[in-house]
Amino acid sequence: MVQAKACSIGFGMPNIASAVVPGHTNVQSKEELRANIFKVTVDQVISNLLSAPAVAGQSGEPAPRSVVCKGGFDEVNQYFYDNSWSDGLPIVPPTQRKIEAFLREVDLDPDQSIATLLPENRSATVWSIAVNGVMAGCRPEYMPLLVALIEAMADPNYGVEHSGNSPGGETLIILNGPIVQDLGFNYQQGVMRDGFMANTSVGRFWRLYLRNVAGFLPHKNDKGTFGGTWRVVVPENDEVLARIGWPSIAQDMGIAAGQNAVTIARYTGGNVLVSVSGDVREHMLPYLADGVVRQISWQLMFAVGQGLGKLRPLVMLPPILAETIAKAGLSKQDLKQYLFDHARLPASKFQRILRDWTQKPTWDLALEVSLGKIPKVYHESDDPERLVPMVWSPDQFMIAVTGDPLRNNAYVFAHNGLRGFPVSKTVRLHKSGSTATPK
Repeated sequence: MVQAKACSIGFGMPNIASAVVPGHTNVQSKEELRANIFKVTVDQVISNLLSAPAVAGQSGEPAPRSVVCKGGFDEVNQYFYDNSWSDGLPIVPPTQRKIEAFLREVDLDPDQSIATLLPENRSATVWSIAVNGVMAGCRPEYMPLLVALIEAMADPNYGVEHSGNSPGGETLIILNGPIVQDLGFNYQQGVMRDGFMANTSVGRFWRLYLRNVAGFLPHKNDKGTFGGTWRVVVPENDEVLARIGWPSIAQDMGIAAGQNAVTIARYTGGNVLVSVSGDVREHMLPYLADGVVRQISWQLMFAVGQGLGKLRPLVMLPPILAETIAKAGLSKQDLKQYLFDHARLPASKFQRILRDWTQKPTWDLALEVSLGKIPKVYHESDDPERLVPMVWSPDQFMIAVTGDPLRNNAYVFAHNGLRGFPVSKTVRLHKSGSTATPK
């Protein structure tokens, strides 16, 4: 009910009436659910339809460029925390001087709107990007990157409106191009650790913007069951990719080689594959394929049924593994093909995950193939133990090269499907064409 009230503001109907269905529908028997609906819900629906809604109150939203607080560091932080504009950590007070320093890094009107973001239907202006960039602890020269990130956030294919869904997935930002080194991003050992200003502050900016502009607040529009927190930016090692002749994530997404680009996608979690060793074909590749299979379960609904072919698992390889695989004569496309051919489940288990464990109405692989909704590879025989793939084609696996160049651990992320679909955007730098190197 709290979520319904919060969402109604963004839909432009802040006074719309709501009716409750008692309890959680998925843990009630059909008899219990029917009784609750007829004893409670139906009467509320009828009453709401026959009554005029209450007059909507004022939202209390500050006007653009309003000075919302005056005081010292402690006073400002307390005020922002009390108004739910903070993630609970100290923020950098967004003063006029600091905001203007960010705005000077882009050739954009501060009042220009990049998009209107759900669920609160709020305008994503260049000004608000600068404000949240300051708050997150970013440097002014990161501003072109921040703008590109909000362009990606606003892309309909990404689906920002799903950012608060109950699995609690978090977005990973992958960065490619000269900007990685120009701005001092860490792309080697500890690449997913905090402690590096660029990686950490830009990752924090993403979550602050979801909170302060899109409107995802815990206990309101953000309904992650357990949730998580923002992830630091993960740049690829473009030098290694060029040396072994593999395309980057950005190139896989259609961005020209050498361009500065961000790629975003939402993942529900991940797992490290420790000590990927031995012969490439006999040991390493089977280990990677097994890791993919063990990481993905309910997300299969984004391959069949809900989303239809929208699952994009991510495998992260450190340079030493990518170089070893390339030395064995495998291209990046060869690796994707291997994962497609070997990261598979028995059809009976695939269907059980959908039918029994996630309660999806679409689960019969044979039926879906006969209807032409999914590829024929999902029903090449009637054998219930036949192995079927996780995704529709090899290209639907995403492979990034990053991390400690001297370690042989890999990492697999489980993708959140169409509710956080991968999107890439180029980063348009200041008219000078260069980005200052941080002191």
